[in-house]
Amino acid sequence: MALCLTNVRSTWRRAIPLSAIYSHSKAMCFSPAEFHAISPNLEFSPDCDEAMKERLRGNMKVHEDFINAEEEKNLLEELELKFKRSRYQYDHWDDAIHGYRETEKPTWNEVNNNVINRLRNFAFSTTTMQHVHVLDLAENGHIKPHLDSIKFCGNTISGISLLSPSIMRLIHIQRPEIFVKALLPRRSLYIMKDIARYDFNHEILSNNESFFRGEKVTKTRRISVICRSPPPSS
Repeated sequence: MALCLTNVRSTWRRAIPLSAIYSHSKAMCFSPAEFHAISPNLEFSPDCDEAMKERLRGNMKVHEDFINAEEEKNLLEELELKFKRSRYQYDHWDDAIHGYRETEKPTWNEVNNNVINRLRNFAFSTTTMQHVHVLDLAENGHIKPHLDSIKFCGNTISGISLLSPSIMRLIHIQRPEIFVKALLPRRSLYIMKDIARYDFNHEILSNNESFFRGEKVTKTRRISVICRSPPPSS
């Protein structure tokens, strides 16, 4: 099943100089070290006020080292069998993804099923959709700003990042000057829900845009293993 996405205007991708971000954080009552300790994996735009930051901290979370190297290896071995005959695509049906392969997996081997169940139990308070969405993004691939269709997905999206770190950027739909970058380390788990899910578009940045707090974050091939809550029943 193809990932259902909604295109957004390119003007929502407005960049803000990093110098503006740093000058803004210095004006706050936290030292840089204290500020980073509060949100070690989130970098907020200057126009993101404290109230919005608090809401985003509660609704966009990154948990480092959710799986270990052996668990990552086991997941990759099963997924490589699924992807070995498919090629990366560069013409997504609504031009939202560039350089990708994807699949839906309803079942896993016993070892990997334990990891998927741990994801579900950790990130969701209710049931999840049976099919797990797996997105294989090439090193030169990226995901453009989009909002997952509310027809096919509920209020929570959670995914494990394999093989590579990457930067996810969330941009407010009505106020594009408000955005947050999320650093997604290799083997981490992100949980995006409620305000982060519905009020913000999200994207995975290409390598020419992939910076976090002024530091280059190089994305190589990245596979994300994604679970979603079901849409509300009509």
